[in-house]
Amino acid sequence: MSTPPLAETLAAGLEERAAAGLYRRRRVTAWHAGLGPAELEVDGRRCLAFCSNDYLGLARDPRVGAAMAAAAKAWGAGSGAAHLVTGHTTEHHALEEELAAFTGFPRALLFSTGYMANLGLLCALAGRGDLVVEDRLNHASLLDASRLSGATVRRYRHADAEAAAGRLAGTGGRRFLVTDGVFSMDGDRAPLAALARVAGEAGAALLVDDAHGLGVIGPGGRGSCAAAGLEPNMITGLVGTLGKAFGTFGAFVAGDEAVVETIIQRARSYIYTTAPPPAVAAATRVSLAIAAEESWRRERLDMLVTRFRASAETADLRLGASTSPIQPVLAGDARAALDAADALFDAGLWVTPIRPPTVPAGSARLRVTLSAVHTEDDIDRLLEVLAGLPALRGAVSSDTNANAGTAADSGAVP
Repeated sequence: MSTPPLAETLAAGLEERAAAGLYRRRRVTAWHAGLGPAELEVDGRRCLAFCSNDYLGLARDPRVGAAMAAAAKAWGAGSGAAHLVTGHTTEHHALEEELAAFTGFPRALLFSTGYMANLGLLCALAGRGDLVVEDRLNHASLLDASRLSGATVRRYRHADAEAAAGRLAGTGGRRFLVTDGVFSMDGDRAPLAALARVAGEAGAALLVDDAHGLGVIGPGGRGSCAAAGLEPNMITGLVGTLGKAFGTFGAFVAGDEAVVETIIQRARSYIYTTAPPPAVAAATRVSLAIAAEESWRRERLDMLVTRFRASAETADLRLGASTSPIQPVLAGDARAALDAADALFDAGLWVTPIRPPTVPAGSARLRVTLSAVHTEDDIDRLLEVLAGLPALRGAVSSDTNANAGTAADSGAVP
């Protein structure tokens, strides 16, 4: 018997995925001046979006757009090369200095994406003979980076600092304790103060990916580490993205001089890729300043989160234990999550269903994300439709993930 052609086996696998309610489909979006700040045209339909990571509403802020347009006129459309060739412009350099000042670290280093930043950080610092210990629900980029580093990898029970301490014990080589700051699918925070203590006692380097915390939480929006009272000298590497709260594109790693210089010398995802366009760096400098100065955006976001949670609990919706703008509404079954998302879309509300393998089996959910550009009426409209979906109602869960086991593929992919 001949082996089926690859295309046939792939097609069969796609059919199986669709039958299980796990097929991922892209939607085509558009935005124009006739839409509200939280609205999009989605596959030609006007929708109120509750699935963007634009937490502070800066992605379409006219000041940020004007900065990008002016810089594109001055610099052109692209950087033309990697940072180590001709791609590192004065705009990139100024942004790195401003990111370092914002986070309180001696240095910051720009990357083209958050995925590449995590790969660069871990693969530059860890290697064969070393140990990486990380949260079971870390983002996919951290999980992949730890595997690619060549180090021994151990994963610990979600958000359990004592379990992390046990996993760090009894090995030679360098040790790294790695965690998200705010977990992208559950919206809860890592116990960073306890993890910093554990790392210190074990002589381990603490690495934190705070993609969903920077700009949003902590004093001045300086993120999860600042909110937990951690000083920069307690953290070996801090990763942040620029396409979420800061509304642009790219990422960075912050650390001390030796860490950043080691990444420059050794990180393949930094050395062998084109630098982001200078116009993106220029726009990010403006959005970073706005995020730091306009505290009302964080205050409004906190108010909307409180309003959403209070009304959702009154409606007996199953919520995750999150106080961040990421608000998971549990459905359990993948098909139930997909059906609920379709019902919302029919009502002009766009919320992404999150299904395995992004989250563990049995914990499919709607991932509601809130933004400072939402109104109270927007929140009430969403909750009215959510409350009418029986599959989402039941006892409120105080912990959506502590007993979830190991997700096959954590991360922000629906």
